[in-house]
Parts: sequence; structure tokens; C-alpha cells
Amino acid sequence: MVSSTKIKSVDFYRKIPRDLTEASLSGAGLSIVAALIMVFLFGMELSSYLEVSTSTAVIVDKSADGDFLRIDFNISFPALSCEFASVDVSDVLGTNRLNITKTVRKFPIDPHLMATGTEFHSGLALHHINHGEETKEEFPDGAIPLTSGSFESYTHHFPILVVNFYAPWCYWSNRLKPNWEKAANIIKQRYDPESDGRVLLGNVDCTEEPALCRRNHIQGYPSIRIFRKGSDLREDHGHHEHESYYGDRDTDSIVKMVYGLVAPIHPETHTVLSNDTVKHLKKAPVTGGCRVEGYVRVKKVPGNLVISAHSGAHSFDSSQMNMSHVVSHLSFGRMISPRLLTDMRRLLPYLGQSHDRLDEKAFINQHEFGANVTIEHYLQIVKTEVISRRSGQEHSLIEEYEYTAHSSVAHTYYLPVAKFHFELSPMQILITENPKSFSHFITNLCAIIGGVFTVAGILDSIFHNTVRLIKKVELGKNI
Repeated sequence: MVSSTKIKSVDFYRKIPRDLTEASLSGAGLSIVAALIMVFLFGMELSSYLEVSTSTAVIVDKSADGDFLRIDFNISFPALSCEFASVDVSDVLGTNRLNITKTVRKFPIDPHLMATGTEFHSGLALHHINHGEETKEEFPDGAIPLTSGSFESYTHHFPILVVNFYAPWCYWSNRLKPNWEKAANIIKQRYDPESDGRVLLGNVDCTEEPALCRRNHIQGYPSIRIFRKGSDLREDHGHHEHESYYGDRDTDSIVKMVYGLVAPIHPETHTVLSNDTVKHLKKAPVTGGCRVEGYVRVKKVPGNLVISAHSGAHSFDSSQMNMSHVVSHLSFGRMISPRLLTDMRRLLPYLGQSHDRLDEKAFINQHEFGANVTIEHYLQIVKTEVISRRSGQEHSLIEEYEYTAHSSVAHTYYLPVAKFHFELSPMQILITENPKSFSHFITNLCAIIGGVFTVAGILDSIFHNTVRLIKKVELGKNI
């Protein structure tokens, strides 16, 4: 058995009997000061321990081949109709997606960017149109030419007025012309304008009557519109309320459509007997603008997001197309919620600075640039990723894409568009959170307590010995 005396010999902390110690007022004051300093330094060390330090590095982008990047957008076009607004995506690998509709929504807007109706659905306008057999045979004019002066009187006289807005230079207008005139003659024979008076087919040449076509928001040729007597009131937007026809353009289909419009109308009183709907009819836009919003997923390679007028059965006058737009929102990658940023305030110096560089910016062409103007935006995107190292493992906290933007206008021989050219940097910014270990905290805490205690002891010893020396000198004693 090891004796207790031998065990006591390894005691580092030998005790001094209380009757051999002496308390002093200066020692008490110094002890209080040392205790306060210990508490203060403990608080500072605890704050430092709880605070996560970050390190920033620029590395090669770690995205895997095949990863996709999400683009969220909300863009308003005051002079582009929702009938023809198309969102297209292309990239350097040959991907070319036209008229994306699944993740895109369109709302008609007025010149002040205010919505004027519910969401516009492109389903009717997208189906394949039968134009009938192409023929050079000429038919006698059956449709009545309409002008700005006669248009109003005809809309108030006939319960149904079916109008073909066309342009003589347009291929699709010329393709429709023989079928339209043939159908107009058939309708005229069946429903005589003088004796029956329920329906009339008319033509408007938009090169001769540009104001009339603008008033009815005609942007693509040909456009077939149906005006109903009693529903052509000038409402809050100051234009006729009418319908668009998106059906087939062969003679039989046009005649069938008109029969369906006339059938519910009493031949003598011209009152509407029923509210039967006709296929391929849709309320025409009461304004000429469109707000395009939604998202698309693209490959992480240089590419283009293009918004333009597009149709497989209409022609457009490029000199009259105005692609002015206001970007309400444009961002890349998953959007970071304001709540998440608030919860992670320590990351604010690194994130949320340039992820929405184009937001709330307007790009308006007031014709000072002339006609056929494409507005282009060049966006260079950099990925920023925040990772945390906890429990010896790394996991991603936030992934954000920030970008720079440079915009310009360019004249084109083709149809003007709004183009967003994006290019991702091959490098990414990596922000790493490095939490301090608990052992490091305990070590520093011990150093604070021991260091302050030791320094205070040294100061107390110096002060005590100095006071003793002064007293001995005053008493005239020799040391």
C-alpha cells in the first residue's frame, strides 16, 4: 500500500495555514479589479467562440455536367401583344426551345403597365392552322372594304361584323384572300346584308388604315376579329371589346364559324336567343401590351433568353414593332428569401448585392433609335456558394448567382427582339464558415483566468513590497 504521505508529496498546490496569511486593503481592491477583468475577457472570448469566422476563395466551378440553371423573370412590354409574345431559349450546344408556355404566364397590360385582364392562354393560337389549297384563282370581292370613317357605322348596324385586318405585302394575308372572298360571297348569298342584316364580312387594309389597326391592337397579319353589336362599348380602356378567331382559314371553316355566330340571332328582331359559344374564338386583347413572367431552366453554358413576336401563321411589320420593356425582376438560380437572409445576417456582406441588377429598370425606345431596333442585355454570371464545416463535415448553406449587366440597342434587318445573353463564369466564389472548436475555447478560457490571476499576484506583490520598503525607510531602519 502506498502511504498517504507519499501521495501528498506530489501535491502541486501546497496550502499555507490561514494564520500565516495576511489580508490587505490593496490586495482586496486588486482582487476585485482582477475579477472584473476576468469576467470581461470571458465575455469577449465567449462572443468570439459563438461567432463563426468565414474565409473566401475563388475556385473552379464545381457544377456537374448536366446541371441546369433556373432563370426567373417578370418583364413588361407596353407594345407587344400577348397574342404573339413568345419566350425562346437557345445555347451554344445547339439547344433551341421556341415559344415556351409550360412555365410562362402572360397577362395583358395597358401603357401604364397595369393588368387589364386575366391570364392569356396561348392554346388556341398555337394549333396547326389549315389554310386550304393554295390557288391563284380570283374570286369577286364579297367582303366590304372598311375605313376609319365607315367602321363605326357598320359595327353599330350589324349584330355580327367579321373583319379581316390584312396587309397586301403579307404572304399569309394573300394566302387567306381567296378563301376569305369566297366565304364572304357564300355568306352574302345566305344572309343578304339588305334583307337579313345579321352579319357582314369586311376587310381593313392596315397599310391604308394604320390608325384603325392600331386602335384595335393589330400586330400580326392577317387578324380576324369579330365585333358584336351591343358589346362594342368603349370601356375603361377606350377600345372596342371584341373577339379573335384562331381557327382554320379554309373557306369551309370560315363559313362554319360565321354560321355558328349567326345561329343564335333572331332573323327579324336581331335579338340574341342563346349564348352558344363558337370554337376557336377568344376575347381579343383590349390593349397592346403584355407582362411575361415565369421561369425557364437552361444548361450552364452561354446562351440566350429571347422574347419576341412569334407566329407560324402571321406576318409582322418589323418597322412597327417596338420591343421596349420594363424589367420588374430577373434573377438566376434559386431565389433567396428575405427571411433566410435575415436569419443569416452574418452573410449579408457576401450575398444579395448583385443578384437582381436589372430589377425595376426600364428600356424604352421612343423611336429616337429609329425602326427595327433590338434591345440586348449582356449578363455575366458568377456563382457564390456558402458552405459550413460542422462535425467534421461540409454542407452547403446557400447557393446564389450574381451578375453584371450591360445593355445596348442594335438595328436589325430581321424582327426586333428583346435579347438577354447570359454567360456563366468558369470560376465561383466559395465562402466557408469555420466554427471554433470547444477545446480551443476552454484553452483560451484557462489562459485568461490563469494569466489575470498571475499578473494580479505579481502586481500585488510588487505593491506590497514597495509599501513595506517605504515604511522601513521612514522608520530609519536598515535593510
